[in-house]
Amino acid sequence: MNKRELGKYGEEKAIEYLEKKGYEIIARNYRTGRGEIDIIARDQQYIVFIEVKLRKSLAYGYPQTAVDYRKQEKIRQLAQYFLLKNGLNTELIRFDVISILVESGKSKLEHFINAF
Repeated sequence: MNKRELGKYGEEKAIEYLEKKGYEIIARNYRTGRGEIDIIARDQQYIVFIEVKLRKSLAYGYPQTAVDYRKQEKIRQLAQYFLLKNGLNTELIRFDVISILVESGKSKLEHFINAF
């Protein structure tokens, strides 16, 4: 799988997981001129902005470590834009990370709720 296919695979796994947990998917790959949010979902009273990270090995660390401060700030800005644009600025929000490690044909998914 190339990088794009891996990303799509990771997002599909994350969507499956979230739907099983009862999340309502609002948007996938929400793009603006400033960047992209992988998944936007509703979890009970929260609007949740979710970053999905997938790695094929631990050579560069765990997938979730790729969501550094800079990435977090970008996601916060994009989330603010989404909320204002959609008249949702009074909603409770949360930022989650879904980490997927694929090794030896097996995938391990971890969900970090309120990650930042």
